[in-house]
Amino acid sequence: MDRTTKVAAVEELTEIFSASGSVVLARYSGLTVAEMTKLRGDLRAKGGRLKVVRNRLAKIALKGQKGEGAADMFQGPIAIAFSEDFTAAPKVAIEFAKSNPKFEIIGGFMEENVFGDAKGVEELSKMPSREELIGAIVGRLMGQASEIVSRLNAPGSTLAGQIEAIREQAAS
Repeated sequence: MDRTTKVAAVEELTEIFSASGSVVLARYSGLTVAEMTKLRGDLRAKGGRLKVVRNRLAKIALKGQKGEGAADMFQGPIAIAFSEDFTAAPKVAIEFAKSNPKFEIIGGFMEENVFGDAKGVEELSKMPSREELIGAIVGRLMGQASEIVSRLNAPGSTLAGQIEAIREQAAS
């Protein structure tokens, strides 16, 4: 790999590390091309990507980044799964690792939080996604809005009912 290619790879990794909601590090030795392709497809479906990295270049790219504490985990053949949504990559990686023991999750990071083992990544994968959180907030806001509307309409409805009762009494 020549110098310009290395510089471009470091720039790409720097961008990945700064723009990703979370990054999962895993060893992939022994996986077939078909298994790697399936993992890539699963990640792509959730808005994530998988990249095999050179450890030295990844460590250079992590300098000054929020996940700099994860630099020590880059040893041996490492692939990173990453996504903008902080739960997408961990969810796919954990699910894939359950059915493929050759895919060994060694840790990851989200912002400055570094997970030094698979347990931390698994806990992150159990969190609700951004879409789920937005849905919950919208549901609560809609509930509050409908409550406000019903409270605003209540005095008018009561008044209309009383007027109707008076009208019926006057008619009889």
